[in-house]
Amino acid sequence: MERYQTEFEKWLSEDSLDKDTKAQLLALDEDSKKERFSSYMTFGTAGLRSKMGVGTFFMNEYTVAHATAGLAKLILDENAADRGVVIAYDSRNESKNFSMRASEVLSAYGIKVYVFPELRPTPVLSYAILKLGCIAGINVTASHNPAEYNGYKAYWEDGAQLPPEHAKKVSEAMDGIDIFSVPSSAEARPELIVEVGANVDEPYLDCVLAQRVNPDAIFAANELRIVYTPLHGAGAVMVPEALRRAGLKNLYTVEEQMTPNGDFPTVYYPNPEFPEAFELGIKLAEKVGSDLVVATDPDCDRVGVCARSSDGEFKTITGNQMGALLIDYIIRAYESTGTLPSDAYAVKSVVSSNMAQKIAETHKVKFYNVLTGFKFIGEVIKKNLADKSGTFIFGFEESYGYLKGTYARDKDAVVASMLIVEMAAFYKAQDMTLIDALEKLFETYGFYGERVKNVKITGVDAAGQMAKKMASIRENSPKTLGAFKVTQIRDYADSSVRFADGRVEETGLPKTNMLYYVTECGDTFIVRPSGTEPKIKVYLLAVADSKAELEKHLELLEADAEKMFA
Repeated sequence: MERYQTEFEKWLSEDSLDKDTKAQLLALDEDSKKERFSSYMTFGTAGLRSKMGVGTFFMNEYTVAHATAGLAKLILDENAADRGVVIAYDSRNESKNFSMRASEVLSAYGIKVYVFPELRPTPVLSYAILKLGCIAGINVTASHNPAEYNGYKAYWEDGAQLPPEHAKKVSEAMDGIDIFSVPSSAEARPELIVEVGANVDEPYLDCVLAQRVNPDAIFAANELRIVYTPLHGAGAVMVPEALRRAGLKNLYTVEEQMTPNGDFPTVYYPNPEFPEAFELGIKLAEKVGSDLVVATDPDCDRVGVCARSSDGEFKTITGNQMGALLIDYIIRAYESTGTLPSDAYAVKSVVSSNMAQKIAETHKVKFYNVLTGFKFIGEVIKKNLADKSGTFIFGFEESYGYLKGTYARDKDAVVASMLIVEMAAFYKAQDMTLIDALEKLFETYGFYGERVKNVKITGVDAAGQMAKKMASIRENSPKTLGAFKVTQIRDYADSSVRFADGRVEETGLPKTNMLYYVTECGDTFIVRPSGTEPKIKVYLLAVADSKAELEKHLELLEADAEKMFA
């Protein structure tokens, strides 16, 4: 009998399963059984993420409880049960139920638990861990995935997602725990479960407002009109309130999307990276004469923007472009008041645009590049705070994640939304749009552009397929990309940097399965398997002296990416 059949029969014969779960099992065909029971979800630094439904590879109360038992084992090994775990959740279907199940399991192990009475943005969870002095945190969310998905993000005491060594311990603990031996709801200890709310929310909002670099800008912008949508998610809880407290007078919300709804009835893909998510927002913006449409994803850690250009049309600002705009705005705002710290530093992921680094270094601001995953930005903040070295002014990832301030260690769409609106107000006072400001950056620093190609992996053992493809690319490393010679290859799997002249150096970053190619013209071609979904991501980063030349570079790079995965 194959593994999936053994697992399926185990579930079917389990007496503790409720009738609804048994009915779902009996309704599965053979292909569905194989998809759901061939393996368990891998618990990594990003926790768990999958479709919801019955099975070891899907998100359900049993797999959530199983992961929580593994986390509980780690916490008990650290003798930190009294420090507690704070749990938050987003608007997705089953998120609240999964969070309740996690709280029951932790309390049954004697671990104190803090819970919110309703959904909260991811950055509020990160802040709460630090504020309450917790050993860990759990956020039940699948971020920007479609409605059928849910996930489980685990955080550690520094407010960032679990580091690799801790994620490994949780995974190993799960291997030693039978999924049906996890404490039941009846074994929960309600006296260890404490509700939190305003005691976290209010100081969090104070921290957000403290990140303004030009506090008078929004107050002075009487004509500034902003449309906001949380895309049916947790942003509705905090973003409008933060904007109003920051002084915004004309805020219009997309009412059809303000109510939390895990079915996301107005958008298939609740992701502000995609222009389709802005359809209702732009419709409202045209009606009220708004300058900007701001959208946050369901757990409110990412934010996207469509800005009105000088010709009246709305244009999307990419994550990389917004990162460059914000770092330029923050630095110059501090410089204008003589308050830029002499030890200021900024951080981005290696797959993000190099334009932000060029801006920072032009202003003599130190710059760090880290691996993909905001936890690595958090690690730089943590280390520098411990060493009392440097003042953090900004961090970002190309995937629409930004942070200013050290009150949290994950990307924060609440503070980012506020800063974006403040920046829009600043430029409006100069009769400029954000699109105008972006064009000015291109004229000053060069034309930077990026594209991302997502190669979906289907079928059983997606992880194995991705590993095999990455190995094949290593063995057949391209000599040219985008019609230009490859002059540098960074293989983060062995931490090597190999140059065309034969020199070999080290990346200086932790090992991970990622390949990074640099061409003689400064373009970059990056390949890495996703840590949360069955796909390989290809990042194409180009720079040129004109828009036309930039587009040519990107088209050639994209053609090479197509060939690589044909």
